[in-house]
Amino acid sequence: MFKKILIANRGEIACRVIKTARRMGIATVAVYSEADRDALHVELADEAVNIGPAASRESYLQAAKIIAACRATGAEAVHPGYGFLSENAAFAKDVESAGIVFIGPKHASIAAMGDKIASKKLALAARVNTIPGHNEAIASAELAVEIARKIGYPVMIKASAGGGGKGLRVAHDDREAAEGFASCRNEAAASFGDDRVFIEKFVEQPRHIEIQVLGDAHGHCVYLWERECSIQRRHQKVIEEAPSPFLDDATRKAMGEQAVALAKAVNYESAGTVEFVVGKDRSFFFLEMNTRLQVEHPVTECITGLDLVEQMIRVAAGEPLAFAQGDIARRGWAIECRVNAEDAVRGFLPSTGRLIVFRPPEETLFAGRPQDAGTTGVRVDTGVYEGGEIPVHYDSMICKLIACGADRPAAIASLRAALDAFVIRGVSSNLPFQSALLAEPRFATGDFDTGFIAETWPQGFGAASATGDERDALMALAAAVHRRGLVRSAGISGQLAGHEVQIGERFVVVESAADGSTTETPVEVGQDGADTVVTIAGRARSVALASPFRDIAVRGSIDGAPFAAQVERVGLTLRLARNGARIEVRVLTPRAAELRALMPFKPPPDLSRFLLSPMPGLLVAIAVVPGQAVRAGERLAVIEAMKMENIVVAADDGVVAKVVATAGESVAVDEVILEFEAKTAVAAVSP
Repeated sequence: MFKKILIANRGEIACRVIKTARRMGIATVAVYSEADRDALHVELADEAVNIGPAASRESYLQAAKIIAACRATGAEAVHPGYGFLSENAAFAKDVESAGIVFIGPKHASIAAMGDKIASKKLALAARVNTIPGHNEAIASAELAVEIARKIGYPVMIKASAGGGGKGLRVAHDDREAAEGFASCRNEAAASFGDDRVFIEKFVEQPRHIEIQVLGDAHGHCVYLWERECSIQRRHQKVIEEAPSPFLDDATRKAMGEQAVALAKAVNYESAGTVEFVVGKDRSFFFLEMNTRLQVEHPVTECITGLDLVEQMIRVAAGEPLAFAQGDIARRGWAIECRVNAEDAVRGFLPSTGRLIVFRPPEETLFAGRPQDAGTTGVRVDTGVYEGGEIPVHYDSMICKLIACGADRPAAIASLRAALDAFVIRGVSSNLPFQSALLAEPRFATGDFDTGFIAETWPQGFGAASATGDERDALMALAAAVHRRGLVRSAGISGQLAGHEVQIGERFVVVESAADGSTTETPVEVGQDGADTVVTIAGRARSVALASPFRDIAVRGSIDGAPFAAQVERVGLTLRLARNGARIEVRVLTPRAAELRALMPFKPPPDLSRFLLSPMPGLLVAIAVVPGQAVRAGERLAVIEAMKMENIVVAADDGVVAKVVATAGESVAVDEVILEFEAKTAVAAVSP
């Protein structure tokens, strides 16, 4: 076994590998860029080596610097994690040539599966189901149209070297086929330096289901069941679960056996994932193979009891697998959601900055620690800490939140409670979106495909206002929290006689809308032992609060049912959120409510004459000058954040009055970039 390994990565996955290595008694070396000098993975590792400036291309993508760090520290092996150089065949080969072990598949296997056209031919040879299509590079738009007609619309036009949604278009007719071919080719050339494009049949109502495989150097290969990854936004996974609620055992077995056949065809050693697209009739077709550890590997660990990082290390050290296919458990259910630093309400724009508050829910399962298959609990895999920075240079993931239950409903309930108890402040996160997604009835029943998010929120996600029983429950919680504050204040010593804090029983919960209109709900609040009884519209609700007064994440029970919610006081206003819905209210005495109604409404300032930065980031370019007339849809500025360039365009016509910001400088969210002479709505952003 290795004595020391280097992790050629950062953030959550670097911390994840370190935890397993530490349990195995292996020393670890972290590499870091200047932006990550104070990062968590640097603190956790036994040694750390600076490999360059913040930009990935000057640090984490520098293979020579990583190999030099191995030599300098005596690291015998390299774990690449995911992303960066993890699926770079040239890097794996260079590591092997330097006499260092690559903790992953051999470079030849990576190369064979890295090319989508070549991998599809290999799959065909291995008798793996493949989508009907044209598997050779297509030379022209005219040929693309001709091939699409033969296959039958709709078709999917894909870049051979594509990934992450880049170089991919769906065409339903000749025009879309010609335009999609040109777009895919241009995107592929710009992003991957490879403009080869091919076409395959588009599977309607598709589900994205992947099989985890594990092979060793002794000819053994097994599959570790499947993961359901159909909940996606713009081809990026949002929620993953194991097993799939859609597959039956016969399909599951057939997919697993085909995945193993493909892995054996390329002499696969290490952990890898074979991705399939599955139709509504459970027909399945090979999509691609990821020759690395997947982001969503924890859900597989939860249902099998296996540590995949440990298995990768043992295989790389030459050990045979210690189990056969029949020994692999499948118990319980696990669901993972990716918690990202992005503003879901603003079209999921990146959000960077300092994590002023980072309070995950209580963990009962931990990465890198052995556990039995089907063990229930909550796990948080992260590479950040409270007070740390979310830098603009890398991806937006803050952490992964995983819930394991005895069955799917139990896992969903556990994950929903964990999301409601997760407090992040300082940067925006997608926690409200994840909560709303899990609350959707179609998700609960497993009735979804890869188009679920686009169908559910066709106009984009907006934080929903609580309605019905959920609204009443949050109002009862607001009244109970307010009364607890009064009781606390009443207990303070030294109050002036005759002017002590009065608790009272009758209150008015006032909810204000953006236009100044209000909804007033009278409530009565009393005490029944340790419980607070709140009566709304004649219905008494019993609220028990179990969390300390200072906590934003509040736990307890309402009418005997346990709950988790977030309650935050901002001035006189209480902000409450649960299950993706939120309300903002003031709890007032009846007299205070009467006086408040007499106060004039002060509308927010009109900012339509300004172009405000929709996100924090680097202002790469300003495309206009003072006095220039702009038309709707015209480019105004380009902001770079988290490895993506975001183009800000005019939503209406107008004339530029002043350029306030300077290209090349960092801008904060809502910082003024331009000012216009006339009212011009500017809000459209396209990555």
